[in-house]
Parts: sequence; C-alpha cells; structure tokens
Amino acid sequence: MYPFKRLLLSALLVCAFGLNAQQKSLKKKVVFIIVDGIATDMLKNNPSPRIDEIANAGAYSDAYVGGLKDGYSETPTISAVGYNSLLTGVWANKHNVWGNGIKDPNYNYPTIFRLYKDRYPDGKTAVFSTWLDNRTKLIGEDLPQTKNVQVDYAFDGFELDTIRFPHDQKREYIKNIDALVAAEAANYIKTEAPDLSWVYLEFSDDMGHGYGDSPQLTAAIKYEDSLIGKIYDAVKLREKNYEEDWLFLVTTDHGRSAKDGKHHGGQSDRERSTWIVTNTTQTNDYFKNETPAIVDLLPTMADFLELSVPEKISAEWDGVSLISPVAITQPKAVIEDGLLNVSWKNLSEKNSSITILASSTNDFKTGKTDSYTKVVSAKSKQESVQLKLKKGQPAPVKILIQSSKTTLNTWVIQ
Repeated sequence: MYPFKRLLLSALLVCAFGLNAQQKSLKKKVVFIIVDGIATDMLKNNPSPRIDEIANAGAYSDAYVGGLKDGYSETPTISAVGYNSLLTGVWANKHNVWGNGIKDPNYNYPTIFRLYKDRYPDGKTAVFSTWLDNRTKLIGEDLPQTKNVQVDYAFDGFELDTIRFPHDQKREYIKNIDALVAAEAANYIKTEAPDLSWVYLEFSDDMGHGYGDSPQLTAAIKYEDSLIGKIYDAVKLREKNYEEDWLFLVTTDHGRSAKDGKHHGGQSDRERSTWIVTNTTQTNDYFKNETPAIVDLLPTMADFLELSVPEKISAEWDGVSLISPVAITQPKAVIEDGLLNVSWKNLSEKNSSITILASSTNDFKTGKTDSYTKVVSAKSKQESVQLKLKKGQPAPVKILIQSSKTTLNTWVIQ
C-alpha cells in the first residue's frame, strides 16, 4: 500500500473511532427532589431505607439552610425561601423570596431551569409538584423577567383541585397528591427521561406542623421515603438500559423547631439543619469534610450538566459545586477603622495563588453588570489579607476571592 493511502486509512480510522466514542458518550441528566421539612436528626432517627440505599450507593452529608446566621444573608427557614435558594444558588438577600407568598422574586438571579434552557434550548425539562407556585412564581414560567422560560412537562397544581382531592384536616389529600406526583415522576422519567427534573413532596411538612415530633411524622418520613425510592428505581432503570448518566439529588428545605418539631422559620440549629443525599460517588472533599448548603446544589447541577454559565452570573452564586475540586470556602470581608479585612478557609493542601477583586457597586441585582478591580494577590494558606483603604475612593461593596479552581463572593460588612 502506498504511504499516502496508509495515512488516509489511519486518518479515517481515527475519525471513525472518535465519532464512535462520541456517540457512545453518556447523556447527562439530573433529577432533584425536595422532600419538605425533615430535619437532620429526624432523617437519622427514623426509618428511611430507600434514602439509605441511595446514600450507600453514592454519598450523604449533613447540610444547612438559612444563610449567614446573624449576617447580611440570613434567610428565613421557610419552604419557598429554601426552594428558591436551591433553584438560584443564592440566599434571600439576593433572590428576594422571604416567605411562601413569593411576592417579588428577583429574577436577575436565574434558576437552574433558565440556565439550562439558555445552554440547551432543545433540552427537556419537567416539574412534578404539589405547589403550582413552584413553576409559575419561582421558576417564573413564561414571564418576561425570566426570558419567558418554559417547562416542557408540568405535573402540578393538584392542591387547587378540591373535587378530586377534597381538603381534610388530617391532610390526607396532600398524602394522596404526593403519591400521584411521585408515580407520575417515576413513570415519566422511565419512559421519557427529561434532562432536568424537579420533584417536590409536601406531606412530611404537614405532619410536622400538625403533630410535631410524633409517630405521625415518623410514618410520613417512611412514606415519603418509599415514594423517593420509586423515582430512584426509574433512574436506575434508565441507567441500566440506556446510555445515560444520571445525577440524583435528594434534600429538604428546612429543619424544625427544637421544642416540639411543629414549627420552623427561625435560626435555631435544628431549624437550619438539613441534609443532602446523592447517587454519585464523585463528591469532592468539601462535600465530604465540610457542611454544604442548599445553595451548593445549583452549582453542582450546572457543573454536572456542563452548562456554560456567564461569569457575571456564576460570580454571584453563594454556593459551590459538590463534585469538582473546591480550593477555598467561607469568604468574609469587613471594613473596620479604615481597614478592609478579607478572609477565607483554605481546603487545598497546596499553597495556591489567590486574587482579591473588589466592586464599589452592586448593580447585578438590577440587571446590570458590576465592574471588578484587582486589589491584591495572596496565597491560599494565608486565609486572610488586610488592606488600608485609600482616602477619597469609594469603599468596596462586594469582594471576589478567586483561585484557579474556585470563585467566592461576599458582600462587605461595614
């Protein structure tokens, strides 16, 4: 065979192999479940065999909600507030949802659904939920403020159907709706495999409000656990029979009051105490060794789905990925006596380079872009720097702390 023919044949074989490998690459898909109002101790002290199964196959971590306690990002431990912290990756001081009325969300902080559709307009999304407001108000479907984002399949709003689900004091209608929602989620995932799905289950929170720490709440946790198991079985079936890679996430939106478990909304340790379970074993050291937050789930999903998120958006996130390396965490910036003190926690064994940037504005919240200026370089193991502010210059409002692997943001405390 002539040399040029050998070269041509080799090139064709390389192309064919590359194309075949590309065709065989696994399609990435995400389903996340919020099961309402189960504090960490409740999950650990009550039977939940299917959640245990997921954790044993993947990973578990204690987690928290509520933002920076006694700080600028302190966030009520209330249901819709927690959902939106997950959806946007930021606390309530940014997303502006302070209660279940969802009066005026700041859609300048986009949800995972909008970020996904921006990257994959033809990708398929789904919502399975008791609350209609989760789709219409939090995701903001078809609103101009959300670029008219659409959910491709919606199975929700059954709390408004009082004919099919007559409301009763024992909240059995919510239990029945949860069963319907979970069954449809499992069936739709099994047959249609949407790329991004949100499942919301409410009954456990209702039993908490009605009975507190009680046999009724124990039974509700076990019941919700069985529904989560049905959805997990659908995901496992897809992974077994199709060339798909699924990230399965389960969490809760808040804990419960320390006294009797009936209430939530405050900043007690138990109200802030939550958890995260996932099917993946590829969690990072931050997930394994620190206490992640509900705001970490959006960056994790975006990371897994390989979304190209504009830096001006990701720089606003209060969370970090749970699956890619994280070098630093716990950012803080304080101005006192003319000095700017910036600190962080180093998670890396290496003494890597850190860049500190500052902005004198917070225009992102109004849909504009902030301009950041580099103020100093440092090393990660320093874990802090102190800078003297120049007279006559505007004081910084926001700080970015950047390493090669992680970008953190914090508002400046005066």
